[in-house]
Amino acid sequence: MKVLLIEDDEIISNSLASFFKDNNIVLDTAKDGENGTWLALINNYELILLDYNLPKLSGKEIIKRIRNEGKTTPIIMMTVRSELEDKIDILDIGADDYLTKPFSLCELLARMKAITRRPLELNTKKIFLKDLELDSEKFSLTKKGKNIILRAKEFSLLEYMMKNKGKFLSRQDIMEHVWDENADPFSNTIEVHIMNLRRKIENKKERFIYTVSNRGYKIDEKR
Repeated sequence: MKVLLIEDDEIISNSLASFFKDNNIVLDTAKDGENGTWLALINNYELILLDYNLPKLSGKEIIKRIRNEGKTTPIIMMTVRSELEDKIDILDIGADDYLTKPFSLCELLARMKAITRRPLELNTKKIFLKDLELDSEKFSLTKKGKNIILRAKEFSLLEYMMKNKGKFLSRQDIMEHVWDENADPFSNTIEVHIMNLRRKIENKKERFIYTVSNRGYKIDEKR
């Protein structure tokens, strides 16, 4: 999952960054409303976490701009406001959910999972590709029932590719969805992770990951 956090409180931001890293969530951050809005509009995130009170643009203004541009990215507003009228107002302007500060990190994670499942209600948490079975909820991968150990970034890369089975994904697509904003786009980290995945899930008789020059990578049962 790739998330945008728009929060000016460094303590909260650092705490969430550490928590998300432990839960295999890729995070981009912004400290003010203008930069946050810009990131939200130029990138595709699975979820946006948004503080109510921010420098330059408020949380309400950010939501309005995002929704006016046709972006339907799920948004969770984080606020110290606890009055019922404030909560109704937050939902009315286009937020999908809200959390009153201070909140439990475990509760936040549960809300995030619930919201990101809503548009995919008909989809299973498990993704299948021939004899591969990836379980996003359990963070597990099996092949013919045998468990395959993946590192966190390998799992995120494979999950993204399997969700886009049959589609060619450019290096930019992969970098934007699997790595955070601090990743070096000119490094060979994607190639190294692709190589590691091939070593773990393929053999001489069976291929899943294909490379096409100047187009990128795709995962499929056949070429």
